[in-house]
Amino acid sequence: MIRVLTLLLFLLPMAATPEDTAQPVEADPVLEKRVMALAAELRCLVCQNQSLADSHADLAIDLKNQVRAMMKEGRSDAEIKAFMTERYGDFVLYRPPVRATTWLLWVGPFVLFAVGLAVMFAYIQRRRAGAAESAQLTPEQQARVRALLDDATSSRR
Repeated sequence: MIRVLTLLLFLLPMAATPEDTAQPVEADPVLEKRVMALAAELRCLVCQNQSLADSHADLAIDLKNQVRAMMKEGRSDAEIKAFMTERYGDFVLYRPPVRATTWLLWVGPFVLFAVGLAVMFAYIQRRRAGAAESAQLTPEQQARVRALLDDATSSRR
């Protein structure tokens, strides 16, 4: 009985941590839906592979609250995106605009894919050419093969 109470005494503080508590939801569901829709288009600066809507990092929660406050002030989604981009750069957007500074982000993967295909085809062509060259025997090699085959057939008789 004492072991169970001791175990409960140690487990109780872990069950009541503040991270496990739910975040308060805004009273206006339309505003909250708009906040989450815009937060889904913005990247979490801490997680980097999650949107603000999906992230539970402290900075993401602060940014969502900031977005919510700007929406309550009456700012449009475009104004909020412009504010976030001005403050954090194009990296905060999941779909950064095509500009001279982001051109490599948009074209780079296709260029790398094309270069990879070209290297692969060149390698295959070189390998085929090398295999065809090595398959042909010189006259000396052909004579030696015939001699070996003749020796093998004569020894079987």
